[in-house]
Amino acid sequence: MSPATARDPEAPALSQLVAEYLRVLANERAASVHTLRAYERELAGFASFIVKNYGDAQSPARIEHTHIRGYLGTLYDRGLSKTSTARALAAIRSWFKWLARTGRVEQNVASLVATPRLPKHLPRVPSIEQMNRVVDNVGEDAASWPARDKAILELLYGCGIRNGELTALDLKDIYWAQEVILVRGKGKKQRYVPLGDAAAQALRGYLAERTSRLAAGRPSPRRRTTPALFINLQMRGLDKSGGEARLTTRSVGRIVKRVAMLRGLPSDVHPHTLRHAFGTHLLEEGADLRAIQELLGHERLSTTQRYTQLTTAQLTQVYDKTHPRAK
Repeated sequence: MSPATARDPEAPALSQLVAEYLRVLANERAASVHTLRAYERELAGFASFIVKNYGDAQSPARIEHTHIRGYLGTLYDRGLSKTSTARALAAIRSWFKWLARTGRVEQNVASLVATPRLPKHLPRVPSIEQMNRVVDNVGEDAASWPARDKAILELLYGCGIRNGELTALDLKDIYWAQEVILVRGKGKKQRYVPLGDAAAQALRGYLAERTSRLAAGRPSPRRRTTPALFINLQMRGLDKSGGEARLTTRSVGRIVKRVAMLRGLPSDVHPHTLRHAFGTHLLEEGADLRAIQELLGHERLSTTQRYTQLTTAQLTQVYDKTHPRAK
């Protein structure tokens, strides 16, 4: 493809097609804000590369798989990892799949580009004893609001929910009589997750303090209420129109890291570490893989089977260290 042959005044510009696809992801597929932001970034970068190097390529039908490989090459040259490059390719593939389905291109040329071979890094999962030490010892030395932060850790580890699922929880999502919480997962899919005794106790302790803090706040012409389950310490934004003072995922990440590190876990710990621990420990204690899939909200069983790899790796390590014929 050359600049002279790439122009097609009848076709929408690449940027328009990217914007249209993002609307489809948001409206029809209920993609999360994080997914939309990532796809927008990856596809905008690719479209910019095509226009810059091959002219105003208004027709995606003129894009070939060699051009996609060229773009991935520029990502490598910029120092991006194989994981980041694979993520960019996944976005381009998804876009071209939609372009083919809507008749903009005859075939998905992105499917002809091989995914970079990724190293298999299994996440380091804390032991049951380590997790108990962390969750049972959320004191004032490690937390700005111990009752709230303990409830956060109990839900992340006790329910195995994602960080974004945790911060999206509302008060009405707790079903005390049924001992479950309603979780809204990826693609706005809903699932009920059991609420264990320890998590329920921590939640009750936090909710009592939450009520007191809201009532003790500075006077406001509006009632100091919010549907958000977890709120920030200063209740920032609550007095604004529509403000909820909802705790952010970034704040949860800082809370988890601070408490975990002070209780002896490594610095790379994050909220998803607790989710991995939830799945791994269930499997180690004999839970059915299909049940774990439902609890975690995994769409594919293959995703849940990763925890089998984790436990197998741990068993292999024990075998290598202890069996006389291992070496």
